[in-house]
Amino acid sequence: MLLGDMYSVQDIRSLVRAGTGVRRGHGLVSRTVIMLGLTSLFTDISSEMVATILPLYLVFTLGFTPLQFGVVDGYQRGASALVSLGGGLIADRRRRHKEVATAGYGLSAICKLGYIAAGNSFAALGAVVFADRIGKGIRTAPRDALISLSSRRENLGLAFGVHRAMDTTGAMLGPLLAFGLLAVAPDDYDSIFIVSFLIAVIGVGFIVLMVDRRHDEVIGPEAAVSWRTATGLMAASRFRGVLIAAGILSLVTISDGFLYLGLQRQADLDTTLFPLLFTATSFAYMVLAMPMGWIADRFGRARTFIAGHVMLAALYGSLLLPTGGGVALIGYLVAFGAFYAATDGVLSALGAAALPAEVQATGLALLLTVTSLARLAGSVLFGAVWTAAGFEAAVRVFAIGLVVGILVAAYLLFRSVRPGGPMIAAPGRG
Repeated sequence: MLLGDMYSVQDIRSLVRAGTGVRRGHGLVSRTVIMLGLTSLFTDISSEMVATILPLYLVFTLGFTPLQFGVVDGYQRGASALVSLGGGLIADRRRRHKEVATAGYGLSAICKLGYIAAGNSFAALGAVVFADRIGKGIRTAPRDALISLSSRRENLGLAFGVHRAMDTTGAMLGPLLAFGLLAVAPDDYDSIFIVSFLIAVIGVGFIVLMVDRRHDEVIGPEAAVSWRTATGLMAASRFRGVLIAAGILSLVTISDGFLYLGLQRQADLDTTLFPLLFTATSFAYMVLAMPMGWIADRFGRARTFIAGHVMLAALYGSLLLPTGGGVALIGYLVAFGAFYAATDGVLSALGAAALPAEVQATGLALLLTVTSLARLAGSVLFGAVWTAAGFEAAVRVFAIGLVVGILVAAYLLFRSVRPGGPMIAAPGRG
């Protein structure tokens, strides 16, 4: 009955209300979660190696103009949102979550060699960056669906927390490895691209060899999942609340780069130390991701998600206060890492718990698309207000917007569940 010729809006509503789905894994975290974590760890080492040196390579080595670099950077930020929903639909329709995710990881790996083949051609390099981000967009939702399908509902927050902690570990190691290679062989960017490719291949190997398809097989045969399915998901009250709440809060979230610029201005930090702000936040995120996932499972994912944004609102307010010195800066970075730990994986767990197994990838892809586009719009808006009225005015606008967004999001997330209760009717069913 769940897998008829076509999902109707009513069918999707019933599925989401019921919270039906297949969950496996008798331990706190399944083997599949660990293997996918290792895939992401090595992939992020590879990706961040390239992302870290790409500005230097394009601007100082190849002589790209700021406009050309801006176009390439735009590809990095926005391309994945364009294809994530398509990847999710294909994975759900064909019951091939592993294969679709593998295709995305494989495409990103091959692109590392594409940087060498592209030479100094702006068009070719732009195409390589675009293809790399397309790979990310294809793989993210099917991968998160595999995490959800292989985990018990009551442990979803912890499962995503473990994965995000491993993923962030790779994001920390990548820049360190890239700068280490440049220290040994200055300006030898081709070597970095080759090493990055080899590391990415290791990551692909984990998902190909160590992740099985039994979770897809348990769900059932192929189904007529379509664009109409995504429309049905948006009409289902439980998932719609998560989707709208996440979109509103993403729209009023200041991007990392802008926030770090504000912290650098406030603390009068030397520009040579600027990259350490990213590293410090990533370290805090890595350490706190698993504990925050456990807290979300035990005390409520919606509560944890909202609390993370309350912490972010306090951080916005601190940007408007007189400088607090180095100790305060460290506190801000830890708080920013805690914000990510309380929201990133927890949001995926919120969305997964509100979705039936048959449309996990589609729903999570829709969530990714909405939040990505909202963040992109928020970055443009913040930059526009900063240009027109100054940095402090932009922070005030976003701080007010965030407080309003928190109130609206809290209402949307809590209105359909009992206080302190989970987002599903029967935790652990499956």
